[in-house]
Amino acid sequence: MPTALLSVFDKSGVVDFATGLHDLGWRLISSGGTAKAIADAGLPVTDLAELTGYPAILGHRVVTLHPVIHGGLLADLDQPEHLADLERYGIEPFALAVVNLYPFSSDPSIDLIDIGGPTLIRAAAKNHAHVGVVMDPVQYAPVLAEIRSAGSLSSATRRALAATAFARIAAYDAEIANWFAAPAPTSDGVAEPLPATMHLSLELVQPLRYGENPHQQGARYRRSGATSWWDTAVQHGGKALSYLNVYDTEAAWRMVNRFDAPAVVILKHANPCGAAVRDTVAEAYVLANACDPVSAFGGIVAANREVDADMATALAPVFTEVVVAPSFTPEALAILTAKKNMRVLSASAPPTSGLDVRAIDGGLLVQHADTVTLDRSTWSVATTAQPTEAQWDDLTFAWQVCAAVSSNAIVFAKDRQAFGIGAGQQNRVDSARIAQDRSAGRAAGGVCASDAFFPFPDGLEVAAAAGITAVIQPGGSVNDHLVIAAADEHGMAMVFTGERHFRH
Repeated sequence: MPTALLSVFDKSGVVDFATGLHDLGWRLISSGGTAKAIADAGLPVTDLAELTGYPAILGHRVVTLHPVIHGGLLADLDQPEHLADLERYGIEPFALAVVNLYPFSSDPSIDLIDIGGPTLIRAAAKNHAHVGVVMDPVQYAPVLAEIRSAGSLSSATRRALAATAFARIAAYDAEIANWFAAPAPTSDGVAEPLPATMHLSLELVQPLRYGENPHQQGARYRRSGATSWWDTAVQHGGKALSYLNVYDTEAAWRMVNRFDAPAVVILKHANPCGAAVRDTVAEAYVLANACDPVSAFGGIVAANREVDADMATALAPVFTEVVVAPSFTPEALAILTAKKNMRVLSASAPPTSGLDVRAIDGGLLVQHADTVTLDRSTWSVATTAQPTEAQWDDLTFAWQVCAAVSSNAIVFAKDRQAFGIGAGQQNRVDSARIAQDRSAGRAAGGVCASDAFFPFPDGLEVAAAAGITAVIQPGGSVNDHLVIAAADEHGMAMVFTGERHFRH
């Protein structure tokens, strides 16, 4: 008679699973709440205490840590000396261990650090040549089906179950280690900059069509046990996502959710090529697309309000890779899903905090995610000219857009609409010239945002030549006095934020 050990925190489905094993002639060994649930269902079950001779002790901290239990899990039944030990000490081998863990991540604390569970799982997984280890209720049905059809689990199944178990244990230990490594909050509630150590456990959740290029494989992984807005997003139409679709959609979705008012962002190769704020997203889309319609071809469109038929009608003629929004009206979905190559995603808002992680040789670069401060009380006007209220609105808008543009970044905007975006240049004056060229005179009377200070007046001179009347930048250059003098000469208002937004 094969024997199964059942000891689970999450008891969903365990009685049905135990019933199936009993009906197949298995002996059931269990303890605590699991044993009670099985017994209450009218199934014969042997309590662990009958095997070990010890009840649960130390407030249930010690239940399964006993040679009779771990001997039954770790015995190599192909080794004569192991068989002799089992007989000598009256230990019964287990063929199945059904174990899951305290939910540490739900409310991290010392009391939710599971000891017995991981020990049982590791023992069973190590001895997968003879023991199947089941950690997840979703595994119950296929495991039971295989036992019914074949009489036992195959070696391939036991190995696969063991691989899953070790991955789960690694993720669980990583959660605990990260909790211990996290800096304690300071008296003002702000944590110290970064943890002393980081422990990453990732699981593949979404194979992608390919990587950055078709000859590269690509996939989306997530932190084990975690979820993201990607996991709840619904794709309503279009082809499967590629690596760059995911990468660019992430950037567009995060950017558009920085705005409180209805906004649309159009993004290409991780940089916005259009952005606007208006009373409706339909109006915002038309203006965002007008910024740079050539670059918008094949881009990502993100809206922070429900997409209606008006926006969908304006968008449909433009080749677009992905459209992402909180929701779509039925009429909008009918219009957009008729475009067979357009991916249409409805999604929840992304989180606003976290860590930014990038790979380098031998490790990672880690930083807190960039956030944009819009508190005018922390900004200062450096020039004689003061911004008007309309200019303040445009400066705030341009500052938000500029923070999402690759450095060196310059944005020309007017009436909360981007007209020229200069991105990713090795010097700031070239970015200003690109913004001037793209705006083609449309930003005259508008504003300029620069993600870092102007090291010389030349970039500001380009903005002045384009008719820019107000500028927002961090300030802090040794040549600030020259830049301020140039702004005063042109009658421009200039705001210093004291906060740089490099993005590489």
